[in-house]
Amino acid sequence: MSTADALTSDSLLAARRLAETLIYEGYVLYPYRASSQKNQVRWQWGVLFPPSCAERLAESADTRAELLVEPRDGAELTVEVRFLQLQARTIQRWDGADFQATDSITVDGVEHTAWDEGFPVERAFTVSFADLVGDGHDEEVVVSGGVDEAPLTDAAGQLQGRILRTRWPVQARVGVQAESLVGPYGAVRLQILTGNRSDWDDPTATRPEGLRRALLGAHTVLACSDGPFLSLLDPPQWAKPAVAACVNERVWPVLVGDPGREVVLCSPIILYDHPEIAPESPGDLYDALEIDEILSLRTMTLTEEEKRQARATDPRAAAIIDRVDAMSPDMLDRLHGSLRQLRGPDPSQALPWDAASRPDVPWWDPGSDASVSPETDSVLVEGVPVQAGSKVVLMPGRHRRTDAQDAFLVGRVATVQAVLFDVDEGTHLAVTVDDDPAAEMQQAHGRFLYFQPDEIAPWAEAAEPRHD
Repeated sequence: MSTADALTSDSLLAARRLAETLIYEGYVLYPYRASSQKNQVRWQWGVLFPPSCAERLAESADTRAELLVEPRDGAELTVEVRFLQLQARTIQRWDGADFQATDSITVDGVEHTAWDEGFPVERAFTVSFADLVGDGHDEEVVVSGGVDEAPLTDAAGQLQGRILRTRWPVQARVGVQAESLVGPYGAVRLQILTGNRSDWDDPTATRPEGLRRALLGAHTVLACSDGPFLSLLDPPQWAKPAVAACVNERVWPVLVGDPGREVVLCSPIILYDHPEIAPESPGDLYDALEIDEILSLRTMTLTEEEKRQARATDPRAAAIIDRVDAMSPDMLDRLHGSLRQLRGPDPSQALPWDAASRPDVPWWDPGSDASVSPETDSVLVEGVPVQAGSKVVLMPGRHRRTDAQDAFLVGRVATVQAVLFDVDEGTHLAVTVDDDPAAEMQQAHGRFLYFQPDEIAPWAEAAEPRHD
């Protein structure tokens, strides 16, 4: 897939639709009017404050996303960073000589209310994976401030007031770096750091003042031109140690769209892979924690005065009121619930060595065989069950000749990381030596020492293992 194809794929379109829902989550809550108590403390998801005030306000300035991808030669990564810039809508009344600030003004029966809007910002860039290894790539995102003025005149053409929409400058940085993983799979650990880098410092700034220069609902969308991303929730067997080493702070990467897995959404709200917006939902209600049917029914109970106030609050609130007012009984029935066919596991996955059951993993990977689980399988050694996490004493050479280096391992205590079975029905224990300074690194790369059950003994605390 070319970069252009990745930018227009169904998966990317699905990611953008989800991102649009995420970026406005909590934007305006029922009963959708500015005066409501629920709409006094806003902007809770993916908010990145300027570094100068983030810690003092108990907020954050950065997000960190790490995930795995298998890029093929020449593959490129497209990164879209998206957030809202606060846009303060203030109302001023014309008194015949000057403009005076006011909370609201009604002109020809239409009310205009002061409110903080969200101005959408989106930046995209493309870079090859080859250029990301090493120093990586930094992308600066500079968003200017400004003031837009809209006069308010009545039907007779007389000036009654004006609307001012004010934005403050915001600066962000997106850093992308790739690290090739050791092993035969060609996987890469991708790191995306997104941070507010606004050069603004006010030691007395309050949260509302800091929001003016914050990134609101910040998230990134990633598209690989040629190669799949790996799930952090359900990775293939060989990738589990590398996935466990990934660090994600204030965002969570999820696969989006078709199982081709060429698109990832780094979401400020934790989601499962392949999330979808229910087809029964006719539009945003900005409260994904609530049920659409309940919110719609509650909105129907608003008085005409409450609806008027909601329409004056924000065009998005007005759209909700209009949509609910026009909702047909059939549409309301659809919101009540739908029956969907549950998708059970593919029976072919239970066949021990049918690689077709998991086409996304090699046939020799334990993940291709549903009958084995290296993390939970166990084997009896001297009458004691041994499994991942068990402590054992290494006894190589006790029953057969082994490598010379095994002489240095006799009597050492090790931790079992996995119990493996080969195609010849042999059993092997993957272990790391407890006092090995490189044990943590070896575990992260999935590089273990392997012994048969008769080459180890269950460890008892009374034993005296060698440490020399």
